[in-house]
Formats: sequence, C-alpha cells, structure tokens
Amino acid sequence: MPVEVRPVEERDRGWLREAVAGAWASDRMVTRGRLIEPVSACPGFVAELHGRPAGLVLFVEREDGLEVVGLLALERGAGVGSALLAALEGEAARRGTRAWLVTTNDNTRALRFYQRRGWELVALHRDAVTEARRLKPEIPETGDDGIPIRHELELRWTP
Repeated sequence: MPVEVRPVEERDRGWLREAVAGAWASDRMVTRGRLIEPVSACPGFVAELHGRPAGLVLFVEREDGLEVVGLLALERGAGVGSALLAALEGEAARRGTRAWLVTTNDNTRALRFYQRRGWELVALHRDAVTEARRLKPEIPETGDDGIPIRHELELRWTP
C-alpha cells in the first residue's frame, strides 16, 4: 500500500503532540538559537499507511525559506520519510523558495537520508547544541551511537 501524504489538520494536533514529545523529549525545539514551542502547532504534512499516521514533517516559514523543524517516520523502509520530504519540497517549490533544516552532529542516519535526496550540507554551527540546552535542558548529552551531541549541521534544498 502506498504512503499517503496530506496537510496537517486540526484533528492531528493531539497525535502530533504525542509523536513530537516521544521523538524529541518534549513539544519544544531549538534551532539556530530560537525556541519553537509548541512544535506540534506548526504547519506541515502527515503521512499515513493503512489509514494510520506513519510520520510527520513540520515547518516554520522564515524570510529565507521553509525551515523544517521536525521530520519523523514511524515506519522505516516504507518510503514514509521520502514521501514527507517530497511534500515539503513541493510546498517550497510552490512558494518559490528554498527549504532548510538543522540536525545534530550525532544524527548520521538523517545526514545520509537528506544528502541522498539532494539536500546540501551548508554549515556547521559549533557548540550550538551546548547553547541550545539553556532553552531546552532536556536535550540529551549523548545521542545516536554514543556520540556526544554538541553541534548543529545545516542542510539546504533549493528547487
């Protein structure tokens, strides 16, 4: 069964709150020194498989493009992340703008995912996560594969 992607609707907000908090320790996100709260209130897209939520992508409109503030695929290997990213890219193209995101230095799986899909690594923000912990102390010290979480990596997609 193919992944179906649709814009976030108000009926999704409860599920989004739970999914965001479960994936990132709270319904708050810090990116480039800015606190976004609640993340679950942002616009975006929901992916569904078999009529159930299977993932989300949420974004914030900025003067320099659409900033992805959360992408979560609950079922890996089913094309959920790719479908969500394609929907986000389509929205950016429709608006005639670029899209960008920030991830942490431990998130090597995401770095591979985005780069395979044409997103360019454009910046390293040293010790940005160390600073972000002042706004969101629940950010863990260690992440994927036991890698200390300290830096933000910025990726960009341009239509």
